[in-house]
Amino acid sequence: MYAVVGCSNCRALWVVEDRPETTQCPRCRSTHRFERLKAFAETDSADAAVRARSELLAERADEGGFVDPATVDAEAVGMSEESFLAASGLDAEEVTAAGDRRGPGEGSRSRRQVVLDAFEALEAPTDDAVRAYAAEHGVEAADVDRVLSKLQRAGEVTRSDGVYRRL
Repeated sequence: MYAVVGCSNCRALWVVEDRPETTQCPRCRSTHRFERLKAFAETDSADAAVRARSELLAERADEGGFVDPATVDAEAVGMSEESFLAASGLDAEEVTAAGDRRGPGEGSRSRRQVVLDAFEALEAPTDDAVRAYAAEHGVEAADVDRVLSKLQRAGEVTRSDGVYRRL
């Protein structure tokens, strides 16, 4: 059993499971004996108790009736992507075309991730091969050297005979 109870000090509403001897208000932290609290609703499921609390809060705020989130069409709320881009001064078609130019998995990756991906893509990941791979993906050689050094210090990669191996 679940009950929606209210605090006599701060008027907060919360859901209590079963019938504990005492319960604490989540807002003001006052401890109340459960039997002395007013139960605004009692239900068999937690979802129904949460829904009842939401209805009580909506009535208290005088915002009209409670709207069940499951009945809201999320697609119809707010503005469309195209409208948002247009309001921001961007051409929606150009933005879509820019996104399409990226290949699969070519999203925004960190320099570290590009270097780690090089270990997967290269058969023998040497310094030069990793730098070349990273350069193709927009990472400068100095950044590659810095990332490789950090990876070695962290024990994530090792280098033997000039070839890196991921641990």
